[in-house]
Amino acid sequence: MTETVIDTGTTDLLCTVANGVATITLNRPQAKNALSAPMSAALQTQLKERNADPAVRCIVITGAGNAFCAGGDVKNMGDRRPADMTPESRAAELKVRHRAVGGGIANSVKPTIAALPGAAVGAGMAIALACDIRIASQSAFLSGGYSKIGLSGDYGIAWLLTRMVGTARAREMMFTSDRIDATRAEAIGLVNRVVPDAEFATAVRALAQQIADGPADALAFIKQNLNEAQSIDYLTAIDREAERIGKLSFTDNHKEAVRAFVEKRKPVFNKG
Repeated sequence: MTETVIDTGTTDLLCTVANGVATITLNRPQAKNALSAPMSAALQTQLKERNADPAVRCIVITGAGNAFCAGGDVKNMGDRRPADMTPESRAAELKVRHRAVGGGIANSVKPTIAALPGAAVGAGMAIALACDIRIASQSAFLSGGYSKIGLSGDYGIAWLLTRMVGTARAREMMFTSDRIDATRAEAIGLVNRVVPDAEFATAVRALAQQIADGPADALAFIKQNLNEAQSIDYLTAIDREAERIGKLSFTDNHKEAVRAFVEKRKPVFNKG
């Protein structure tokens, strides 16, 4: 397997591409991978570039060491604010950054996986929830965290959390900032699966590779169907699905899948 190392412009964020899987690693383990300005900027760029990269068919976002992401860098929050900044100018700056990251994940045409080796807190939890699938190690946990530092939430976390676990659980999590351990997170639908720590890296690779080996065109349409399901009515959904499956029924990947089914073998899809 050939691995390509991508130059992200900062050591705070790493990226590799291998066998159709792009792995983006938040790389500040000494700070539990809390978001820094260089990391945020590089993450925005990598999401855009890997989404456009024809060699990439699945994107994994993970964290170095024993954490996914501790959210904002609390120790440096005050230092980042210029003396002439106003609440309005701060909000305008945050809107651009948060849309680029959260929107970059949610609007990716390629399936995204959040791989949680440990804590996902605050903005870290929001980034994980924006991904299509979440896989967590047994020692991982999630937490809103915002109420403990006098903040209200960002990166669309209230929208994401409410849709994922329902309004009552979302409110409890945001009001209390309590930790939700991996087992509980799986039970209430925050993560898709939990694996033992020793098996975590292998499980993430296997899931990402399984998706990357699939038909990229069909997966892109599946993601569009699922994204739209949150905002359109049933009959419109039926029509949109019909339009997309109609197009796919003429593709080489569909024809290969039918041949493979008849011949009782695994299909080999066109990766483009």
